[in-house]
Amino acid sequence: MKAIATAIPAVLVIEPAVFGDARGFFFESWNRKAFAAAVGHDVEFVQDNHSMSLGGVLRGLHYQLKRPQGKLVRVVAGEVFDVAVDLRRSSPTFGRWVGERLSAANRRMMWIPAGFAHGFVVTSQAAEFLYKTTDYYAPEDERTLLWNDPAVGIAWPVGAPPVLKPRDAAGTPLAQAETYS
Repeated sequence: MKAIATAIPAVLVIEPAVFGDARGFFFESWNRKAFAAAVGHDVEFVQDNHSMSLGGVLRGLHYQLKRPQGKLVRVVAGEVFDVAVDLRRSSPTFGRWVGERLSAANRRMMWIPAGFAHGFVVTSQAAEFLYKTTDYYAPEDERTLLWNDPAVGIAWPVGAPPVLKPRDAAGTPLAQAETYS
């Protein structure tokens, strides 16, 4: 397992060691010891999630304020453009975003620690997205950052307006968002 730095040091791209031959491939998608060595600290996950979305669907930018979740995300079918926005006011990268193409073909994962809003847009016909979280889903605690807030300036790779859930379309701009200290 290899951790690759992004423009926001806390967010990492994770490349697993993939072993392939004429029969197919094998890789460990999760190994607690290897992950701790790659990111520099131990992480305990409590929940796994699996979603399927059609092309052009944008999910996010979600975060939980009082019960923040770290997320290890990956794609097992199709491709997404995955985004993390730093919502830690004490961070030198507060309000900045980082994005990465994750796909079944590249097998990359992204580690998004607690304190970030997270979202993705499907750039293939459909995509299946898996993610582990460090805390349980708490709907009463969930917040949504506006996906197209010009103050954040995410360069979503979409040619047409994305398909959004009404809650995501009505997200809160960064200037009014509840954030972390």
